[in-house]
Order: sequence, then C-alpha cells, then structure tokens
Amino acid sequence: AEVKEIKQYLNNNPALKKRMISQNEDYLVMMVQPYDNIGADKFRNTVVEITDPILEEYEVHYGGQAYVTGTVPELIRVDVQSLMKFGIIIMIAVLLLNLRSISGVAMVFMVIGMSLVGMMGFMGWVYKITGSDRFLFTMVQTSMPIILLTIANSDGVHVVSKYFKELRLKQDHRVALISTMDSLLIPIFLTSVTTVAAFMTMVASPLEPLIGYGFTIAAGIIWAWFLSSLMLPAVMSLKKWDMTSNAISNPSIFERSINKLGKVVLTHPKYVFSSGAIFVIFGIFGLFKITVDANIANFFKPGTEIRDSMDFMDEHLTGTMDLRIRMEGDMKDPEVLSDMAHLQKFAEDNEKVKTSFSIADIVKQMHKTVMDDDPSFETVPDSRDKINNLFTMYSMSGDPEDFSSLVDYDYEVGLITALSTNMLTEEVFAYTQELNQFSKENIRSNVKMNITGMIVVIRDLIIMIVNSTIFSITFSLIIIGIISSIFFKRILWGVLAVIPLTSAVIINFGFMGYFGIELSHITAILSSIIIGVGVDFAIHYVAQFRRLSRTVSPEDLSQEVVDDVGYAIILDAGSNMGFGALLFSAFLPVKYIGGLMVFAMVSTSLGTLTVLAALTELLKKRLIEKGK
Repeated sequence: AEVKEIKQYLNNNPALKKRMISQNEDYLVMMVQPYDNIGADKFRNTVVEITDPILEEYEVHYGGQAYVTGTVPELIRVDVQSLMKFGIIIMIAVLLLNLRSISGVAMVFMVIGMSLVGMMGFMGWVYKITGSDRFLFTMVQTSMPIILLTIANSDGVHVVSKYFKELRLKQDHRVALISTMDSLLIPIFLTSVTTVAAFMTMVASPLEPLIGYGFTIAAGIIWAWFLSSLMLPAVMSLKKWDMTSNAISNPSIFERSINKLGKVVLTHPKYVFSSGAIFVIFGIFGLFKITVDANIANFFKPGTEIRDSMDFMDEHLTGTMDLRIRMEGDMKDPEVLSDMAHLQKFAEDNEKVKTSFSIADIVKQMHKTVMDDDPSFETVPDSRDKINNLFTMYSMSGDPEDFSSLVDYDYEVGLITALSTNMLTEEVFAYTQELNQFSKENIRSNVKMNITGMIVVIRDLIIMIVNSTIFSITFSLIIIGIISSIFFKRILWGVLAVIPLTSAVIINFGFMGYFGIELSHITAILSSIIIGVGVDFAIHYVAQFRRLSRTVSPEDLSQEVVDDVGYAIILDAGSNMGFGALLFSAFLPVKYIGGLMVFAMVSTSLGTLTVLAALTELLKKRLIEKGK
C-alpha cells in the first residue's frame, strides 16, 4: 500500500519523478552530496563502501563528476604502471641492442631509477612538511615519471655512449673518461638548467597541481644532473672494461646508420632545410584545427566500465553533468522566486538538460499541496506572507533543514541545480553564454547571480588550459633562448638552440589538430615532453659544434658533429620509443600521449639532425668566424 501511495505521489508530481526514476521506471536515482569539503577520492570510497554491501543484489551504476574524479587517478595509476613495464622492457631491449653491454645499460638505469626515487621522495617530503595539495599525486602528475625518465635516460645515454666511443679511440680508461666528461659536462649542465627553467614556468599556471608539478620535476632534473655528471662517471671508473668486447671495439647499428644520415643531410643542406620548413608550415595550419576538451568523461573509450556507466546515466537517467546557479536575494519574495522559476525553465530549454530543481519548486509544490493537490495552484504565491505561511506550516510537520541544500538558513541565498547529459566543448561555451545573456535581460538588478557547477568548471578549465599552454611554451622557448645566448656568448646560438624545439612543438600540436586529438590538461603536458627532450638534443649539438670548430677543419666540421652527437641522440630517442606502449591504454589522453611521444621523439631527434644540422652547415662560415 505504501509503495502504491509513493508511486501515485510521483505520478502526480512528474518533475520530482523525473529526478528520481529512470524513463522506463526500472531504476531509482540516489544523489549523495557531502556537507564537508573532502577529497573526491575519499568521498567516492566512502559512498561505495557503504552502498556496495547494501545493494549487492541490485544492478548498480555509479556516476557523477565526484565519482569519476575520485576513481580515475587510481585507475590511471594502475593502467600506466602496467604499460610502463612494457615500455621499460622495450627501452632496455633498444639500449642492449646498441650498447651491447649489460653493465652499460644497468648504469643508465641506475641514473633513471635513482632520479625517479629522488623526485618522488622530494614530492612526499614537501607534502608532509607543507601539507599543500599542490604536491598530491593527482591525474596530472601521472606523466611526471615518464618525463623525468626520458630526461634521465638522455643524460645517462649521452655519457655511456660517448664513453664507449672514446674508449674505442683512446684505448685508455682514464683518458677516455676525462675526454667524455670534458665534452659533456657543460652541455649536460646547460640542458638541465634550461629544462628546469622551462618547467618552472608552470609556477605561474592558474592550475594548482601544475605548480607542484613544476617544482617537483625541477628537483628531479637537478638530481638527475648530479647523478649523471658525478656519480655515473665515478661508477664507470670503478668498472674494468674489456677493450676487446663487441660493445667497445665495434660501432653499433645506430652508430653506423647515423654516418649515412649525416652525409645525406650535409650534401644537400638547402633541400633538407626547405623540407623541414614545409613540415613546419603544414603544422602551423594544423594548429587552427585543435579542439580543447577538459571533460573527464571523454577520457574513456566506449566499452570501459566508467564510460558505459556514464553513457547509461546520460541515456536513461538525469545525466552526469551539473550546473549550479547561486542567487542572492529574498528567497521568500514572490518576484525573486518567479525569476528563479523562469531561469530554470530557460535552463531546461536546452535539449541536453534533463531537469532542474530549486527552492522555487518546493514553494510551488507546497502551494499545490495545501490547495488540495490542484495542479492549477502549482505556482509561486503572489505575496510574501503566503510564502512565509507555507514554510511555517511545513516546519510544524517537517524539518526546515530539509531545504539546506537549496537555500541558506536566513533565506537570503538560493541554489538552482540543473542536471544534464554530457556536453561537447562548443556546447558548454554556447550554453553558459546563453544563460549569462538571459540573466542580464530578465533577472532583476537587485538579485545577484553566480553560475557555477561542473559545466562552468569545464569551460573555465578549457580557457586555463589554452592560456597556460601558450604561456608555458612561449616563455619556455624565450628562457631557453636567453640562457643559451648568454652561455654560448652569442644570440645566434640561442636562436639555433630553440629552432628544433619550436619546429617540433608546431609539428606535434599541428598533427594533433589534423588527427582530431583534443588538447586537455593531460595532453597539454606534451609540450613539456618536447621541450624537456628537445632542448637536450639541440644544446648537445650546438655545444659540440662550438667545441669541435676549434680543432676540426671547416670542411669536415658538420660531419664530425653529426657523428659525435648523432648516435647518442638517435639512441636516446629510440630507447624512449618504448613509451609507445602507452598507445594500448584504456584512457584516451594517455593513449594519445603514447602516440604523440613517439612522434615527439622522431620530430625532435630528426629535427636536430636534419634542420639544425643543415642550418649550421649553411651558416658555418659565420658561426666559425665568430666562434674562434
């Protein structure tokens, strides 16, 4: 009998039924909202722990931004960890194939491992000391170990590969080590300084997690520089290397192929540079095709548990996105409540918005109830006294706290909540703009109004991502150019150092536009990967060009430089290709990062060995004359 009464009550109140019952009447909607400002992960875990045992015999679908935000970081962590294992196996295989020395590969991974431990330890200690949420390991930080791994790998590969080459030429351990570090200490230091400076631009980001990101990865890079410049040479000096071993006595596959690449590039520098310029121009047009998306729901491929659950809620229930409109005014004034009701109606005119509710709905419902459930009285009463009487009558049988999620204690601030299905980026911008325009034209001037909720958060996050990415890339390139110009004592060298970087950034983001890969707060980190690795390649090339120009004839200079640094650059890029394993991730942004990272390695390494090599060959006379 009670169930029939409830069913009859809901049938008589379709707006309420729409919020609570699915379209086919086979699912019940429960909305849970915390009173305290707790983390999404804690809130999600608490709700699931309570509901799972109670509802174990029912089909349950979880949804909402709090659930997704609280669930995703752990899922991504597990996903990335498993894929990283495959990536590291590929990295080891590439290094072993070329270095052909287990000891050499182990030393490279010693630098990588200690760098990662040092960085994560730094992050943990800073969080423990400061308690700042900036140093929590969130979804954004999942790319941090990958970036540091590529940078630490680069440092280690340069030192070990150069040492093996010097051993082959010098046939003396001590002389080879001195020659190696004499050649690499300055470029490794300079690449570390410029990369740290580039990542520290994140401190100016409006996104709080990126501030901690910048500080943490900067600490990891400094530690990697210390390990590769001091500890790695010390460990190498302790090892008794076999001069007759294949690793030392014979050049590797990459080493032999780089010589051929150098000859092709330096024989036709104008054609090579022109080809590179065409790619860059092609990339520039692709930049205008980039779309931005910050909605976490779109991070999952169809078929994954969370995506299917959210699609189900969008199709059968009230959706997974919310809009909150905060209105300040007299919540017992019929004109204010009428404005609130009109705004709700306008909000619901959007086909994606399933329903909305506010204190105005409660007032209309109470008015109808006291008038013998006459539907014609489901309206806002025409006087403040009548509205006040409705609340007084309710307080006699109910608890006024029932309205705490809709209105404050003094009835001076009210909240409209609208629920919608997933919106595309352009739909979010258009919808919020329409709401703002409607409120300006139709809401009384004495009523203050603020629009918030996940829809607005996504809109603001998109704006922040675009602005932050543009600022970070631009400022990083300027800083790298200035530091390189000061260190190499010439502006032209600074310009040359950033040309491969700028080209790689344009080409990578351009191809994102062509292939429809959205720019999100996850894929935006791609620029950091390009800059972190690309600056290493460019500065090593420039540093060796300047150093060898003092001892090598102009005719042989460019070929000597390519032979000297090209092998390490290609080996570094080739070993980092292991992160292509991320292409198999269940999370679309991580999947994209895997593919783009492979592309970034190709574009930065080949950009250095083709565009930069061709450009320095064309400007060789000016560079040598000024450099001596």
